[in-house]
Amino acid sequence: MVSVLPCAGFRMQTNILFIKGLIILFLSLLAIKLNLCFFSFPLSSKTICLDGHLSFANNEFAASDFGNRYHYLPLAVLHPQSVSDISKIIKHVWKMGPESGLKVAARGHGHSLQGQSQADRGIVINMESLRTPEMQVHTGEFPYVDVSAGELWINILHKTLKYGLAPKSWTDYLHLTVGGTLSNAGISGQAFRHGPQICNVQQLQVITGKGEVLTCSEKQNSELFHGVLGGLGQFGIITRARISLQPAPELVKWIRVLYSDFATFSRDQEYLISAGETFDYIEGFVIKNRPNLINSWKASFDPQDPAGASNFKSDGKLLFCLELAKNFNPDKTDIIYQEIKSLLSQLSYTPSTLFMSEVSYVQFLDRVHTSELKLRPQGLWDIPHPWLNLLVPQSKIKTFAQEAFGNILTDTSNGPVIIYPVNKSKWNNRTSLVLPEEEIIYLVAFLSHAVPSATGTDAVEQILDRNQRILDFCKAAHLSVKQYLPHYHKQEQWRGHFGRHWDTFIKRKSTYDPLAILAPGHRIFPTKISHSRPSVQLSRWIRMGSCKLDKCLASIDVTISIIQRDSIKFCLLRC
Repeated sequence: MVSVLPCAGFRMQTNILFIKGLIILFLSLLAIKLNLCFFSFPLSSKTICLDGHLSFANNEFAASDFGNRYHYLPLAVLHPQSVSDISKIIKHVWKMGPESGLKVAARGHGHSLQGQSQADRGIVINMESLRTPEMQVHTGEFPYVDVSAGELWINILHKTLKYGLAPKSWTDYLHLTVGGTLSNAGISGQAFRHGPQICNVQQLQVITGKGEVLTCSEKQNSELFHGVLGGLGQFGIITRARISLQPAPELVKWIRVLYSDFATFSRDQEYLISAGETFDYIEGFVIKNRPNLINSWKASFDPQDPAGASNFKSDGKLLFCLELAKNFNPDKTDIIYQEIKSLLSQLSYTPSTLFMSEVSYVQFLDRVHTSELKLRPQGLWDIPHPWLNLLVPQSKIKTFAQEAFGNILTDTSNGPVIIYPVNKSKWNNRTSLVLPEEEIIYLVAFLSHAVPSATGTDAVEQILDRNQRILDFCKAAHLSVKQYLPHYHKQEQWRGHFGRHWDTFIKRKSTYDPLAILAPGHRIFPTKISHSRPSVQLSRWIRMGSCKLDKCLASIDVTISIIQRDSIKFCLLRC
């Protein structure tokens, strides 16, 4: 008896360990199966009641953008017909939990440059499908327009002009969606006076990374309001916006003058953005080794001094063009001409290079689209655009220009180089947009295009190499430059970009999109999450001898639905 009991006890203990091992193995396999189920959880209009629809084929358009360098095919594309459609999809992904690996990206007109509007094997939301409710223009002392985030700015212009109104601030290209530009900033030559587009918004409707539909403004949900403006889509998807309006002009005097000295050029630009009475639009661009410059302008601009203009030699020179616009109505033609003459008399441009044109307000604002219509038939629009956009402090702009324009930039034949200053006092410093720490900052944009078959300086690799040389110089010279439309591959680089604002950015992310579901194309937060956690936690509970299955299951993931949890519980009890 004495010798039998230990042996029986040993066998019993061995059997218990063996059974526990089988249970652990079963639960591990079950966890793996659950992970697979989470990842492939049914995603269709049948399982989720939608006003719009999901497409699982022919989604190549969602794997491309204006940059035409990154191509990530999504698992599905949502074509929403209502805000509820977007909320339901995001809630569905949220409830699936991080183990699903699914990410969601909002895509407007696809004008991103490095795949920011794409979601590799995720879900892309085609925001241009969201056009309801219809655009509403409100007149009065403080006019505004309520508009879907999927609406194009060009459509807003045409609609508001019917009421004699228009938004205050623009981008140079109007065939972009409201949500797309407000997620970045929206900058053009009016920003010195009105700030960027994100500073001219009264109210937003936003869907967070949890699927919540929230209305926000300066006074209501203000943290979310400021977070999503310039927030790169990281805290929520903008679905509707209320945009401030002002009286719209009918005509524009469009002016260009040339400088051969950068210091004089930048001094005149800074004077104009600070003057009380000035132009309504102030930009500039760099011209280097571009032949027949003056002749190329004669198609749309009239030289004020034809003889002097024909004698001006530009070939091979480094020149700086100041581009200006003055808005007016027909009954003010004489007055506006005198105002322009007075303003130009205070500038130090080369007199023979004064070119002027009179166009409608719509023609001026939609000028880039006119170029697009010419380039598309030639196959020169849907090509790689390895752009580089920088925000440079005023105190460092001369150092930047000397190296970037004088040494690194060889020519501007493969795309314009835009440069102009803005007053930071017109910008709301509570938004997510990060700016240099100075009152006046310059936007410098290298808007290059690369023909796929090109070699030499026009090839993608060479343009990217030039961009990197510019960035390396800025870092080595401590110019405190910030990227606009930023693009980085590592979170460490993003942390450096946001600097002292990083903690605020992280806090907003953890509040509004804690599972990092939204906008994966920016690569700010990890895109891969380990799938081993459920099996590890289940095994731990079994080893501890706990039979509280509800507690065990709750520890797997708080986002498992009640139905899923009960199904797992039933399987475990049967074991």
